[in-house]
Amino acid sequence: MTRVGFDFGTTNSLISMIDGDKAINFLDNGMPYPSMVCYEGGKVIVGREARQRLARAGLGVQGNVVRSPKRLLGRENVSIDDIKRNPVDIVADVVSYIRTTVTQNNKLKNRALVIDNAVVTIPVDMKGYQRAALRDAFRKAGIGIFQFIHEPLAALYGHLRSNENYAAKLRQYDRQLILVFDWGGGTLDLTLCRLINGNLFQITNDGTDEVGGDVFDEQLRNAIVKRVMAARGLNEDVMIEHNAKMRLLHDCERAKIDLSTKDKTSIFVSNFFKGLDDPDLDYLLTRDELETLVGPLLDKGLHRIERLLQNADVLPMGLALCLVTGGMSNMPAIKARLHQLFGPQRVQVSERNATLIAEGAAWAAYDQARLILAKNVELQLARNSRIPLIKAGLLMPREGEIQKIDFHLYCVDPRDGFAKFQFESPVNPGPQVLNNDLRVPLDNLTVKVDAKAKPFHERLELELQIDDNLILQAQARSLNQKDLAKTQVHMLEFGLILPGNPPNKGSKSESFNVSQPSSVHEKGSLALRSNISSEKNEALIPGELLYQINPGCFDVRRNPSPIQDQERLYYEPCSVCRRPSNDPLCRCASTAPRTQIGMAK
Repeated sequence: MTRVGFDFGTTNSLISMIDGDKAINFLDNGMPYPSMVCYEGGKVIVGREARQRLARAGLGVQGNVVRSPKRLLGRENVSIDDIKRNPVDIVADVVSYIRTTVTQNNKLKNRALVIDNAVVTIPVDMKGYQRAALRDAFRKAGIGIFQFIHEPLAALYGHLRSNENYAAKLRQYDRQLILVFDWGGGTLDLTLCRLINGNLFQITNDGTDEVGGDVFDEQLRNAIVKRVMAARGLNEDVMIEHNAKMRLLHDCERAKIDLSTKDKTSIFVSNFFKGLDDPDLDYLLTRDELETLVGPLLDKGLHRIERLLQNADVLPMGLALCLVTGGMSNMPAIKARLHQLFGPQRVQVSERNATLIAEGAAWAAYDQARLILAKNVELQLARNSRIPLIKAGLLMPREGEIQKIDFHLYCVDPRDGFAKFQFESPVNPGPQVLNNDLRVPLDNLTVKVDAKAKPFHERLELELQIDDNLILQAQARSLNQKDLAKTQVHMLEFGLILPGNPPNKGSKSESFNVSQPSSVHEKGSLALRSNISSEKNEALIPGELLYQINPGCFDVRRNPSPIQDQERLYYEPCSVCRRPSNDPLCRCASTAPRTQIGMAK
């Protein structure tokens, strides 16, 4: 079995493998394969030839070219030249073409190259159902996916692992924070990592497709059309040839690349306008003009970086390294802004930005570097306590594997008819976290329970599983009411076990108390007051409910819990004036201790 690294990108794709302790990139005329496919009659045309057909006029390309097919994953079907096609089949056509081309045209040390298994890279914001669809497409193309890995994490591993002084680099960056900045044609991906004892852990991720290179190309195209029409005095009624805008988009991508090394470049598209004596579009674009036109997108992308660091409570000077990769990293304006933000000494723009992600995946395949869960997945319990459901360090499933864990719980307070589950994750990686460490909510679940049941009478079952697409699925069930609720969590952080380091097997889950609220909720998110427990403990029951079922607990001779006593009194009218306890007109508590008022009842 030959296991390779496969960077199936939104704009370009590449296969890499390790042979003789060196990364080999299988390129198409020195460049990655364009992720593009053209359906022409019964032909399936993929890669550079599909791009060339898009760029040339007069070939009768009538809406049958698919650019960036990865964006389509998750849809049921799309219409290509009035024919409905499944996005899984479209992606499979691209993957199959690249696999076939590489295997037919390459030999290693006089042996045939067979590609049937891969470590495949994915954007950090790729949804779970899209990963599942991507796996189906690779399977149809004859390649099994051994493991997914986030693109920036793969880039960082490729950067470290290919270094001649690899061990020294690990020592240099141990316990240090590293930001990986992958700005490609489809997405901007950010990963803040920390190297701990020779293993890579993601601290936080962020990704968006709103500022990818393709969006830059589209904005540039629209601006050029407006400027040409204004300069020539053309009104909005002028017709544009079918597919001409697509050909201009291709030229805008080329111009953006040219302006990485030039001050100006020409854009020419023949037969652009319909019905004009001069139907061609001709425009001279300068680097300064390009940066002005796409300035708002640059600002938006750089703001994502600043926000990620702010949310992680990290200052730019707190980074040991900012590794920059992706096609957009060649843009001088982006380099300048990063130097301004982090300082030139921290910013390293990879010379292999077109191949580094695939190389990192290939090294992970070669080293059999396994993904692990970077952070605990916890369940918030009553009284602001928590139980770790899944410990950091758990090995992530490989193809065909599933990790399953079951829990038996109780409903502490069923009065509103619902048991409420809130799943959280600590901000810090690793299984050992402090009681007051910040947590981030992952998702919520509610199931119906018997509102008239006593505390701990309603039993709850919680089933968790993580599959090979890195989807955490949670299913909760109430045994009395027979209600069922499900949810999925797609956005988890992972670690990568580097060669020679064993996985952290974790320890037995146990609940722990938190003395103060420690969850961070984004604006607009839903916060629940948990009413479930992993054990029968009367100290978890709200005071007013406990008083109803067992008033003897509040006899002062039994030293009742102050918190439960306060909760009981809050909902009870004053024993002297009979006003609600929170009524400002009630001043009885100022003349008698609250415990005495409680005794008077």
